[in-house]
Amino acid sequence: MEKFSDELKAKAAKIKWFFTDVDGTLTDGCVYYSPGGEALKKFSLRDGAGHFLLHQSGIKTGIISGENSPIVERRANKLKVDALLMNAVPKVDTIKSFLKDNNVSFEEVAYIGDDYNDIKLFNVCGLSFAVGDANQLAKDAADYVCKANGGNGAYREAAEILLALRDINIERIITNQL
Repeated sequence: MEKFSDELKAKAAKIKWFFTDVDGTLTDGCVYYSPGGEALKKFSLRDGAGHFLLHQSGIKTGIISGENSPIVERRANKLKVDALLMNAVPKVDTIKSFLKDNNVSFEEVAYIGDDYNDIKLFNVCGLSFAVGDANQLAKDAADYVCKANGGNGAYREAAEILLALRDINIERIITNQL
């Protein structure tokens, strides 16, 4: 079992919301085009389990994206996320407005991302995660770097790490749901 610092545990104890970037975080960072020209994205079902675990633990989930994508909206609905923030440019201002409207502080937010445009959020959120194949500057700015890559279980890993930091037993969550 991984040993965590007291600082990470203290940050995790305050988290009420977990927001995620989309491209490169919930997806593998690639865009696929069909013969008809539609852009397609690949999402990991394993990451969906991370949303489930967070919801069962009382942590709200959100997706933030700089684009307005019906594909992302559909995935957000499937995951039953609590907040979907699209056209979020810049992301920090969008989340700041959301937090103000919902009486939440940045220190109560965890965030996972992968690239330059996520670093400002890493610096202001209470707890930050970078996916395993994130840009090096993003990795350097994050509190924790996942082993898994974006679109390949990194979100689930971050959710499990957050719960471990809070001493929440994942097996108990799963047993209670079977």
